[in-house]
Amino acid sequence: MEMNSANVEAVVKQVLESMLDKKIPSQSAPAASQAIPKTAHVAMLTSLEHYDVKEFPIPEVGDGDILVKVEGCGICGTDAHEFKKDPFGLIPVALGHEGTGEIVKMGKNVKFDSAGKPLKVGDKVVTCMIFKDDPEIEMFDLNKKNIGGADVYGLLPDDDIHLNGWFSDYIFIREGSSVFNVSDLDLDSRILIEPCAVLVHAVERAKTTGILRFNSRVVVQGCGPIGLICIAVLRTMGIENIVAVDGNPQRLEFAKKMGADKSVNFMDYKGIENLSAAVKDAFGGHLADFAFQCTGSPAAHSNIYKFIRNGGGLCELGFFINGGDATINPHFDLCSKEITLVGSWVYTLRDYATTFDFLKRAQAIGLPMKELITHRFPLEEINEAHRTNLAQKGLKIAIVNK
Repeated sequence: MEMNSANVEAVVKQVLESMLDKKIPSQSAPAASQAIPKTAHVAMLTSLEHYDVKEFPIPEVGDGDILVKVEGCGICGTDAHEFKKDPFGLIPVALGHEGTGEIVKMGKNVKFDSAGKPLKVGDKVVTCMIFKDDPEIEMFDLNKKNIGGADVYGLLPDDDIHLNGWFSDYIFIREGSSVFNVSDLDLDSRILIEPCAVLVHAVERAKTTGILRFNSRVVVQGCGPIGLICIAVLRTMGIENIVAVDGNPQRLEFAKKMGADKSVNFMDYKGIENLSAAVKDAFGGHLADFAFQCTGSPAAHSNIYKFIRNGGGLCELGFFINGGDATINPHFDLCSKEITLVGSWVYTLRDYATTFDFLKRAQAIGLPMKELITHRFPLEEINEAHRTNLAQKGLKIAIVNK
């Protein structure tokens, strides 16, 4: 008989089984530690400022579905808004959209992720969106829409599956969803992918103005996780002349670790004229070439025009919900200064894929990205985790499963 590698493997296996008098499990068989339970625990927001951890049956995995064991999920500002006010009217809802985990079961038709990378049981993954019947959302076309036209896990209305958000121990990824294999990134980096994609997208939007360049003077207003990541993205591009503006000394100090050259604490200045003069001084007597507005404050949006030079640019990305109206003077703030303004909201699929390389680059140049995650809570302490987030006791708060 002609012996090939498959024949040899079968013979060796048969001999070993006879010696040990027991079956040797196939390499593709799940380990005992990965045995899939019949039910999953899901943190459901059942009323304002209150989660209940509920138990639901794990559904059968269809040919195009993926079952993921959740390892961790960050708490986003959007989660905070939903926790406090339910602005999207989703209660009861399984939240959590900054999540990641390990594939434990997948349908026979699932072979590759959304970027064409092979997928198998045991791979670490993140999700981006659930495709709707919208041909304008495509992977590698920068001129197409952001994910405003698609659904996202963690912001889905409750249904008979329930395993719809990453604040859980299992999530059910349905056929037609985008999924990315990120097995080459560690858990902390994977938890940060979603918020980092927001800033990769914002910087890509800023670049369309033709104003943001290698030697630009850039002001970043708001040094929560979004503003801090914005600084990191700019720094990985080689931009060094960055001034951070915030009212929290600890956040401003961390902004310098992330790549800001100078910082301005707005609490030290009374009135916008004094504050804009301080920003100008931080740039050595110049106003900013470009600004990123990363807060959800209408007053902050009104003020930021004063930090920008004539012919400069602005990217507004702080308003993920309706935060109210901002007042500007169209003549002084926009027309006479000929400021180029772009808005940014979430990301495209292309930005999501780019983010994986950004995280590797940030680590390579020594930016402390993982230090953004300051608090970790188990799923059963999710209410305390959200209260900690609302109190601004840290930067990025995460739910991490054991």
